[in-house]
Amino acid sequence: MKFIKNISSRKKTFAVILMASAFLLFLGFYSSHNASAKPDNITVPQSFTSLAESVSPAVVNIRTVKTIKGGGRVFRNFSKSPFDKNDPMRDFFEKFFGEQPQHDFKQKSLGSGFIIDKKGYIVTNNHVVENADKIKVKLKNGNEFDAEVVGMDSYTDIALIKIKSLRNLPATRLGDSDSLKVGQWVVAIGSPFGLEHTVTAGIVSAKGRVIGSGPYDDFIQTDASINPGNSGGPLVNMKGEVIGINTAIIAGGQGIGFAIPINLVRGIINQLKQNGDVTRGWLGVSIQDLSEELAKYYGIKDKSGVLVTEVFPGNPADKAGIQPKDIIIEVDNKKIKKGRDLTTIIANIGVGDVAEIKFLRKGKEKTVKVKIAKREDSKIYAGKLKKDQNDELGIRVSKLTPEIIQKFNIKETKGIIIVSVDPESKASEAGLNSGDIIKEINRKTINTSDDYQREIQKIKKGKSIEILIKRINKGFVVITMTK
Repeated sequence: MKFIKNISSRKKTFAVILMASAFLLFLGFYSSHNASAKPDNITVPQSFTSLAESVSPAVVNIRTVKTIKGGGRVFRNFSKSPFDKNDPMRDFFEKFFGEQPQHDFKQKSLGSGFIIDKKGYIVTNNHVVENADKIKVKLKNGNEFDAEVVGMDSYTDIALIKIKSLRNLPATRLGDSDSLKVGQWVVAIGSPFGLEHTVTAGIVSAKGRVIGSGPYDDFIQTDASINPGNSGGPLVNMKGEVIGINTAIIAGGQGIGFAIPINLVRGIINQLKQNGDVTRGWLGVSIQDLSEELAKYYGIKDKSGVLVTEVFPGNPADKAGIQPKDIIIEVDNKKIKKGRDLTTIIANIGVGDVAEIKFLRKGKEKTVKVKIAKREDSKIYAGKLKKDQNDELGIRVSKLTPEIIQKFNIKETKGIIIVSVDPESKASEAGLNSGDIIKEINRKTINTSDDYQREIQKIKKGKSIEILIKRINKGFVVITMTK
């Protein structure tokens, strides 16, 4: 009987082994099948050696010297007499310190760049070479050159410099940053902390980042290590093509760096080569992205489009008939999803060229032709009454007077403004603030206090109210509340 038991247990054990083997074989087949189906860019590269060797000769180290006249503000303040004009110690201080000459202070900085053609044109960041008295460029082979600035663009932080060499110089290849996908491997090459030709690798963490550095923010975010000194160096894809310019880091952050997409840079480089500066198109409007509430208010499902908050008189948009609260959805058949889309497209249209702009006005689609003007950096646009009784919403409104415009520091000249809000009212709970300008109530335009009172009186108690306001430093906002 014992023998039988042993045979039976052996059969069971053998069966278990067979089943386990079959399962492992299945797992191996499944894994190998799915591994072969994975995209190439998911696989971790075994080596970046060949990539680094092919690109590094065209990456340069940039050293600059800037002269701060009179030693700068700190030095001037240090040597200034701390005594009042009538203080007897002033004469003593002036005798020993007042006549000392103000020495110039030399400030040195480091950065990176990359050669884009054999003639010696080098792309870097504007902040690397701005106000520099001397620019030295060092190649990987040790050769050093004096460089001169061809042109700079502070808005995108791009600069083009040039060196002269008797020999043909190695040059980088420019890629297509639009085709870049989140998760793809990239390599940053530069001189962090002066450590020349440092190579770091990572992935594209995000695209289209807006970090508040300027009106044309559209950064590639990467976790490839970027540090001070990397500025101006190339961000390279696995084909060895430059797809970005390493530009910014977050103070105190680790593993977060930002690069300017190379497709944004191409046109700027060409203009700097030809003219030494950059000319941009100008439409003459203030805009904002559509929030979820605004998209719902205007009946736009996908939140695509840009809301016009202000039209500057006498400018191209005004001449073409574009108005505040229009929603721009296309320019020259290019879809406009966010504000930066419109800003970038208009900036890249030639001055004097005519653009076809499609927009929505009260739900209806309209198209106008606009002759684009030149953006001038020096342009500056600037675009209650007796306090009413507290109404049932808990607010007091006023027409816009010069005094109120000055008090709230606003550009609007027409409409009514909320001058105070009862902190325990429905209006306060809904989010209305003092300084908000009421533009519409339940889609009815509000221009005067009478308009406001008339529309409020139409609404029965307990019914919903949608109030379109314009808020200082934010733009249009929809406030929903119950009367």
